[in-house]
Amino acid sequence: MSKFDGRVAVVTGAGSGIGRALALDLARRGAKLALSDIDTEGLAETVRQAEALGAEVKSDRLNVAEREAVLAYADAVHAHFGKDNQIYNNAGIAYNGDVEKSEFKDIERIMDVDFWGVVNGTKAFLPYLIESGEGHVVNVSSLFGLLAVPGQSAYNAAKFAVRGFTEALRQEMMVNKHPVQVTCVHPGGIKTAVARNATYAEGQDAATFAEFFDKKMAIHSPEMAAATITRGVEKNHGRVLIGWEAKALDLLVRVSGSFYQRLVAETTSRIMPKSQ
Repeated sequence: MSKFDGRVAVVTGAGSGIGRALALDLARRGAKLALSDIDTEGLAETVRQAEALGAEVKSDRLNVAEREAVLAYADAVHAHFGKDNQIYNNAGIAYNGDVEKSEFKDIERIMDVDFWGVVNGTKAFLPYLIESGEGHVVNVSSLFGLLAVPGQSAYNAAKFAVRGFTEALRQEMMVNKHPVQVTCVHPGGIKTAVARNATYAEGQDAATFAEFFDKKMAIHSPEMAAATITRGVEKNHGRVLIGWEAKALDLLVRVSGSFYQRLVAETTSRIMPKSQ
């Protein structure tokens, strides 16, 4: 039996990028969709495409950093469909800036969305997933949840936290014998608008960094990322690495230990755009 056909899949950040590609991949697989995003125009386009594929869709504007709103959203989704099978905590934002130049508010904003947004979604839907008897939590971390990179301290902190939270959750589901699978996703360079929509510390050239990411680091399509994720979910993998670079750098960290930090620092000094 398909893991997706007739199942209710919740996708946050569904208005663009990996979230939209995930929604459409799940629609093709016969899932019923609860889609949300803070970008209502992008979300409406995703809904249009998903419904064209024959999917039943509930769509809502949602800021995943607003805990009470997420809790109410989970109840509303359950009331609408009568069950919840899968939650894809995908919504996220980006920020570039050294610790020295970053404001507390900038770091807090990243943690609120990229970490607490995942926690909020997981906590809100977990009771319903357990109740379903065949639940699955999919939390999107990053390549930067596997290794640290200069200028990405806030993003690294959030994505490392997502990884730790998700891996511990997976073990808790095993220990408590709950019928919920858990997967942590680590995308590499995906062609999305994340860099163009990112915020930056004072003195950073936003346009130059976005162009660098788009031309040098964005290697894979969101569709490829979505297919890799759903394939991992189908196989109940605990960790999904997307892209050869994610797999290579994960291996580098495992083999070299803390020495990777010197290698990354030296490489970054050579190839990354310089701050003003």
